[in-house]
Amino acid sequence: MQRLSQHQRGLTLNELARRHDCVLRGDPGARVRRVAPLARADSRCIAFFLQRAYLDDLRATSAGAVILSERHAGECPVAALVTPDPYGVYARVADKLHALMPLSPGVHPHATVDPNAEVDPSCEVSAGARVAAGAVLERGVFVGANVTVGGNARIGEGSRLLANAAICESVRIGRRCIAHPSAVLGADGFGQAPGEDGSWFKIPQLGSVRVGDDVEIGASTVIDRGALEDTVIGDGVRLDNLIQVGHNAHIGEHTAIAAGCMIAGSARIGRRCRIAGHVGVAGHLEICDDVVLLARTVVTRSVREPGAYAGSMTPMEEVSSWRRNAARFRRLDELYRQVRRLERRK
Repeated sequence: MQRLSQHQRGLTLNELARRHDCVLRGDPGARVRRVAPLARADSRCIAFFLQRAYLDDLRATSAGAVILSERHAGECPVAALVTPDPYGVYARVADKLHALMPLSPGVHPHATVDPNAEVDPSCEVSAGARVAAGAVLERGVFVGANVTVGGNARIGEGSRLLANAAICESVRIGRRCIAHPSAVLGADGFGQAPGEDGSWFKIPQLGSVRVGDDVEIGASTVIDRGALEDTVIGDGVRLDNLIQVGHNAHIGEHTAIAAGCMIAGSARIGRRCRIAGHVGVAGHLEICDDVVLLARTVVTRSVREPGAYAGSMTPMEEVSSWRRNAARFRRLDELYRQVRRLERRK
């Protein structure tokens, strides 16, 4: 998304320290106008330090101030905002200094808005966009170039639909959400019934998609509509690029899912989960709250206890053999301990 290059007047270090509960070391009246990396920052910039790999950059920085922890504050040659959470404070400071471009309310002459759609006058509808009959755009919605908003869809206040996103019929999106380019919400789920002759019969997908408030959906991510009930994305969820969410899936509040993941139909993922890239979750499984799944993990059974889990796919083999070996693998640590005990007895 396009943001303003810098805050017009900037903010004083005192303002930032008070707003983000930091300890300020330096001139409280000094102003910063934008964020920048340590190595490229000048006196008008604020930077942050988190990893020791950048310690030389910290020691040589010309930034107006650096956000960092108490542990490394002594290495900082310039003003510092000291906090236990440098990365979180940096994110909030960057958001404040680099605001989103303001809307230009109105409907572009090359956009198509059905007379039976409801578009608040504060919305911006860009060239090539199409808003179908019955759709509702609440206050301050941005509709980017070539976006489609289907019939009876509803887009909540302050949400932004970026170029080429497709919001299909009857989808509900909450407030302050972002759908990045080419995201698709509400396409038919993969509901197919096999025929006796080996053919397929398409099952009507009668549900929709409901997205909560403050949700971000990455580029080319697809969320299928439900077969009978809705697919649900809870408040504060973060979905990266190129994710597939199957029909009737449910993703709990504040869960974050990285790129390339595949969530099969009717899977239920709890709140505050963190799922790394290329994870696969089989259909109809449940993952409880506060679960971490490492990259390329394949989830083939429900997860009932919070914690971190990992498990990549083994090379392909015949199914019955794979199942036997998978069961044996789960006992590998126990077998190892038994062997070690036997060796000590010798």
